[in-house]
Amino acid sequence: MTYTLLNIVFLAVVALVAIAAVVARRSPRWRAVGLAALLLLTMTAIFDNVIIGTGLVAYDDSLISGVRIGLAPIEDFAYTVAALVLLPAVWELLARRPQRQDEIS
Repeated sequence: MTYTLLNIVFLAVVALVAIAAVVARRSPRWRAVGLAALLLLTMTAIFDNVIIGTGLVAYDDSLISGVRIGLAPIEDFAYTVAALVLLPAVWELLARRPQRQDEIS
């Protein structure tokens, strides 16, 4: 199984949870998620390149797409993207909403 195929399956599940949050009208604050994305994707690029460059992690070239950011295969960034979408969506789905006054009566 290639890393791309694994990421597609994993990201499909993440997408379903995000869609559920939007449908439930509990959409995360996507602007905040976008700002976090800039920071986390930059950090992922830096640290992934460091750990690959030092030899702590290696990838089988036959299992990756070949697209890289520095030394890091693009597939490595899917986990960061998944966390950036999944965690806020789950947070919103599990958040307790205060009851409106007309619902209490």
